[in-house]
Parts: sequence; C-alpha cells; structure tokens
Amino acid sequence: MTFTQELIEKNLSVWQQCLDSPFLQQLGAGTLDEACFKGYIVDDSLYLREYAKVFAWGMTKAEDLEAIRTYYSLLSFVNEGEGATRLVYLKRYGLDDASIQLLPQRPENLAYTDCMVKAARDGQGAPECMMACLPCMVSYQWIFQRLLQQYPNVRQTPFWPLVRDYTSDAYEQACQSWLAYTDRICQDLDTERKAQCSEIFRECSLHELHFWEMSLQPRTDFP
Repeated sequence: MTFTQELIEKNLSVWQQCLDSPFLQQLGAGTLDEACFKGYIVDDSLYLREYAKVFAWGMTKAEDLEAIRTYYSLLSFVNEGEGATRLVYLKRYGLDDASIQLLPQRPENLAYTDCMVKAARDGQGAPECMMACLPCMVSYQWIFQRLLQQYPNVRQTPFWPLVRDYTSDAYEQACQSWLAYTDRICQDLDTERKAQCSEIFRECSLHELHFWEMSLQPRTDFP
C-alpha cells in the first residue's frame, strides 16, 4: 500500500461523514434549497482564491521543475475547470466574481484555508504542500463518484454541472497523477515527517467535513 493509499484509508470515515452530510444528500436527491447551493458556490469561490495561494507557496519552495509543473497543473485545473463552473453558477444567480471577492470568508472556510496556507508556508517543502491540498482534490472525487452512484438522477437537477466536474474521467486521471507525484516525493521521508504529513492530511480532511456542514446554512450577505 502506498503512502497516499494509507492516508486515504485512514480518513475514509471522515469522507463518509462528508458524503452523509445533509447538504450533499439533499444535493444528490435534488431537494437542496438553492439558497444553500448559492451560498456554497460563493464560499467555494472564496476558498479557491486562497487554495491557489497554497500552490504559490509551493512554487517558492520548489527544488525542481517537476514540482513547479505539478503546482502549475493544479492551479490551471482550478482556474479552467472548477473556477469556470462556478462562474456559470454565479452568473445564473446574478452575481459576479469581482463583487463576491469583497465578501468575508465564513469562520469554517477561513479556518480551513488558514490551515492549508500555514502547512504550505511553514512546511519543509512539497510533501507538506501536497498534504494540504490533496484532501480537497481526492475527497471530491471519492465523494461525488459515490453520490452519483447513489443518486443517478442528479443528472436532471441544477447541480449536475458540479457533480459532472468531479466524476469525469479527466478528473480521475488528474487525481491519479497528483497522487502518484505525492507518493514519489514522500517515499524517502523519515517516520517523523511522515507523521507530520499524515496529521496535515487528517486536519484538512476534517476541515472538509466542517465546510460541508457550514454549507447547509445559506449566506445572507450577497451584494
């Protein structure tokens, strides 16, 4: 079992709690209040802005071009894939990216992004950076694949474009590539540093759960 497989195995119970959260269950069933989904799209857009900073810290500490290329591919995926879908939803809700950037992050969102940025900023290098961003990437693939299996009719709901992003073959291939890179850079870590990396992965997985729990409460501060 690879290091990333071990990390995923240890955190599956947290990811299952995410999948079982009322927000995601209602989204899959097509019964989620769109006010909650609107708030989620705004919160996630603010999250992605801070998420990009994790890669910026990674690039400043990069010791080879492979690391820089990996961070660049991650940043491009966020901007061209996830970000593009969110812009479509923002337009649907009469919002634009410039106006929502003035909104504050909610406490659960801020705690999560602070945790990620701190791990990348204060860590020794690429392993800590990847530990900070991997839970978001790979848990979304795991969660939304199972959500689609549980609720195949989500394809007929307004939430399908989001689900489609994370259940596509392209997203699965990208996740596998990032996991393989992470296993390579972590294979020679000593026991203490592996434990530190495992803790970062665990903490960020728990923040994922708190984010989903937060999302059931709609925002009321739109411009």
